[in-house]
Amino acid sequence: MNQIPVIDMTATGRNIKDLRVAAGISVGELQETLGFANPQTIYKWQRGDGMPSLDNLIIIAAVFGVKVDDILVVQ
Repeated sequence: MNQIPVIDMTATGRNIKDLRVAAGISVGELQETLGFANPQTIYKWQRGDGMPSLDNLIIIAAVFGVKVDDILVVQ
């Protein structure tokens, strides 16, 4: 039986943070782009305590100039 892929939320969160920093985008700027009232959700993603929705992943990938596959870490 094939192994079911699992998203590594901690590594994915690290990717989001690393890509954000490399792009020179602050948490506040990303928060504003995504239309969030506060930055807590972004910090939650960066810690690996949650995952962006598919529509937010697509926006994040566009903002960072990468593919969604470059953000997600699948085991």
